[in-house]
Amino acid sequence: MNKINYSIETEKIIDYNKREQIMPSLLLHACCAPCSSACLEYLNRHFDITVFYYNPNISPKAEFDKRLEEEKRLIAEMLPDKSIKVIEGIYDYNDFLKTVKGLENAAEGGERCFKCYRLRLEKTAELAKKMHFDYFCTTLSISPLKNAQKINEIGFETAERFGVNWLPSDFKKKEGYKRSIELSRQFRLYRQNFCGCVFSKKGED
Repeated sequence: MNKINYSIETEKIIDYNKREQIMPSLLLHACCAPCSSACLEYLNRHFDITVFYYNPNISPKAEFDKRLEEEKRLIAEMLPDKSIKVIEGIYDYNDFLKTVKGLENAAEGGERCFKCYRLRLEKTAELAKKMHFDYFCTTLSISPLKNAQKINEIGFETAERFGVNWLPSDFKKKEGYKRSIELSRQFRLYRQNFCGCVFSKKGED
């Protein structure tokens, strides 16, 4: 089966909204400030964004808190005129561990990660539905280490389940990942060398 270019799918939605002179609301799940940077720069021109920082996979709690504070600082410094709100998700590492139970030794980037994508996207979709957002999305696809096809597959499945629109995306396209590195340098962002969970950290050792 041919892979879908989800970057083009994003552009189609943006072009339609421009023609209709619509500025839809978007609940954007954010994993960290470096990944958020290029996504926010691109999306803020086309959507009324609220950021949802929900990452129970991150360990230890100090790492979770550090990434959250960097997320807030980035938004305040990069988009001071936008007043983008950050919603802080509940930190429950045990919820993540229960979600990936039995997959502790799975290869990084595989089934364990897919379970983690789903955990975070389901919570984002649930909140998007509750707060009546037009779309929900995630910054995860900007990483070259993340499976954008799988992220979008889960996104669409979750959207159907909760009855809210998924914004398809592959933010690494069109040099998005390169731009995130440039913005990270510009704003002196803390760039971690592992995804977040203890299993991904082992992969970096």
